Amino acid sequence: MNMRPDPAEMGVPAPEQPRSLAETGLTNVMLRDILLKTMFRKSVETTREISAAICLTTGLTQQLIDQAREAGLMQATGTMHAGSSGEMGFQLTEQGKARAIDALSQSEYYGPMPVPLDRYKQQVKAQSVRNISITRQRLVQSMGHLILPKGLLDQLGPAVGSGRSVLLYGPPGNGKSSIAEGIRAALGDNIWIPHAIEYAGQVITLYDPIVHTRIELPQDMTGLRKVNHRVDQRYLLCQRPTVMTGGELSLDMLDLNYNSVARTYQASLQLKSSGGVFIVDDLGRQAEPPQKIINRWIVPMEMGYDILALQSGEKFEVPFDTLVVFSTNFHPNKIFDVAALRRIFFKVLIDGPTQAEFLKIFAMVAKKKKFELDEASLLHLLKSKYPEIDNVYANFHGIFLIDQMIAACNFEGLPYRMTPELVDRAWANLFVDEKEIIH
Repeated sequence: MNMRPDPAEMGVPAPEQPRSLAETGLTNVMLRDILLKTMFRKSVETTREISAAICLTTGLTQQLIDQAREAGLMQATGTMHAGSSGEMGFQLTEQGKARAIDALSQSEYYGPMPVPLDRYKQQVKAQSVRNISITRQRLVQSMGHLILPKGLLDQLGPAVGSGRSVLLYGPPGNGKSSIAEGIRAALGDNIWIPHAIEYAGQVITLYDPIVHTRIELPQDMTGLRKVNHRVDQRYLLCQRPTVMTGGELSLDMLDLNYNSVARTYQASLQLKSSGGVFIVDDLGRQAEPPQKIINRWIVPMEMGYDILALQSGEKFEVPFDTLVVFSTNFHPNKIFDVAALRRIFFKVLIDGPTQAEFLKIFAMVAKKKKFELDEASLLHLLKSKYPEIDNVYANFHGIFLIDQMIAACNFEGLPYRMTPELVDRAWANLFVDEKEIIH
């Protein structure tokens, strides 16, 4: 039975619900303007609906409504909503609409109230990726589907457990990307992510459904009765995030993204990965050289904070609590200088498998795909084909060759059974002939 988690038992401390408007950490002007913009942009009328939209308790929401009514910005509609337990409806006055439009001209942000940056920093510290205790058993469980070289976990374990940067390097096709994903799976638990954060009166949206996998909580939140407070509704419980980039990574992705039309900010990829893993796959394939990419990470990796800038040019610090995993097919000495290598805490070689490990992978893939193996055909592959490439094996060879043979069987109407002829056909697609093409 799939039970939803009780936040009181999640291990990571939940952020406390503010008990007053002052405890939100936001100015009265920001609270009022976001309330008005939300009502202007969304069809919410009752206290309960408005509360759900701005992510404050109904009590605090009612206080905001009362203040807006006193200022002549809102009024009761005089209608009771039967579908909302007979609640009174509210709407903006003409003055309220004018104020909402003016506020939207300064920033289109509306919806959940943001969390002040200083308070978010406290939450990041409480749920730091460096607080996780990674055991050998946990790593084995997260990578149990992989055939790993002997001794690899001895290197990976301390690297992941430290929460420091890791460089995975080695020839292509040997599972560096899969290992990087397995590292994220080993982290296991969940953390609290705010919808948005606030700094110097500017709102920066942080929660991203593409990056953050939300964990649903019980609707009535009664699971929280074991603790002496309710969870701040401005946060969402999510799996520890994974940001994975490859050749498309550019340095501007690591800065705030400002939308000049909506006049809103979106968090950088680094900030979105707080509490989780940032995987830079295929390092060396990006437009910027690897050395330049590493230089951008030096301060965050060493100091535990990143420096971002607003459109005004004002710079400020945000937490950098991320396990960075770099993965490359190039030898580190060829793409980094000594200073850059020193700043990457762990370097782990992911080499190709031995012949025995390759056969184990090959048999595992064949079993999964219901492809019958044949001893004579295997000997033909090992004795006739692999000597052509100096018996250098790669983890991807098994699935590639078997998929090629299955495709040939489907075309020819043959049973899924390995033969020397199928091996030859599959091998021909594994490598491209080096002979010159004459135009």
